Amino acid sequence: MIRFEGVTKKYPDGTVAVEDLDLEAADGEITVLVGPSGCGKTTSLRMINRMIEPTSGRITIDGVDVQAQDAAQLRRGIGYVIQHGGLFPHHTIERNIAAVPLLLGTDKRAARARAHELLELVGLSPDVARRYPSQLSGGQQQRVGVARALAADPPIMLMDEPFSAVDPVVREQLQEEFRRLQAELGKTIVFVTHDIDEAIKLGDRIAVLRVGGRLAQFATPAELLAHPADAFVADFVGKDRGYRTLGFAHAEVPAASEPTVTLGASPDEVRAAATDGLVLVVDGEGRPLGWVDSQRLTGPVTEDDLRLGGTLATRGGSLRAALDAALSSPSRRGVIVDDAGVLVGTVRAGDVVAAIEAA
Repeated sequence: MIRFEGVTKKYPDGTVAVEDLDLEAADGEITVLVGPSGCGKTTSLRMINRMIEPTSGRITIDGVDVQAQDAAQLRRGIGYVIQHGGLFPHHTIERNIAAVPLLLGTDKRAARARAHELLELVGLSPDVARRYPSQLSGGQQQRVGVARALAADPPIMLMDEPFSAVDPVVREQLQEEFRRLQAELGKTIVFVTHDIDEAIKLGDRIAVLRVGGRLAQFATPAELLAHPADAFVADFVGKDRGYRTLGFAHAEVPAASEPTVTLGASPDEVRAAATDGLVLVVDGEGRPLGWVDSQRLTGPVTEDDLRLGGTLATRGGSLRAALDAALSSPSRRGVIVDDAGVLVGTVRAGDVVAAIEAA
């Protein structure tokens, strides 16, 4: 456990970056620090590994004051991920990942093996190992940054806006990959972001900081959305927090049977299945592929005929996912699948609203 006890950071010019911060980051959880610019998020993070020293108060890891430890030794036991990955440009990806294990005395063969193992873990192909950072995309570099932070298998990871420098699509992919990794590894993570949506998506608990480094609220994502502590938190979380709260509400929404066709179906087969012009196309195992418009079809169904709009919701998943599936579907019938991605049925927005009211 990482504990802040009355921690303050005041600079010589009188600027207070963090003020009297009390906070606990639990073992095996992601604690997110979020807030506007100038609220002390990064300062708080960097005081954990002593890259910044507090003016007063203390920070402990498993009850041991970080000030009582050698700074270099402390940092070797803490993974650190920053924007753009922070990779060594003149070293190969393999050498970047192996840097800390080699520093800790691991032999070269074992360090290289560990680097390749971690590349696979973060979803990169082995041939990336011999490339240089400049030869990778921004998203790939961030994955390498995470792999390097994991190289010495540290119990603690500090992450300073690691996904903010990539485009929204890649960012969402990295977030999903990060959630998968955390579910597998169970690290104690302190994560800094300015994006409340990212905080809600990734955090087990969220610390909202005010400008001047004062803690406004520390709560789970669901608590934060449902019960903001004051007007500042409510405004920062956003006006649509009621809708986002549905992401933490789970209920079974009755799914109606949905007629389907497969690729290669004839126009007559599609028209026979159509109820309002649009027909759901599935693969040979019943997994949804998209919708086809029976009125515009001139030949057997091909992938080019598919309308791919609409998200999929998992049976028994969140009410937000079910509502989003219904609202985003071209047919206004949200597609519900099981854990294997096989079609269960469809729901309309009204069905989801009824489930919301019942819940």
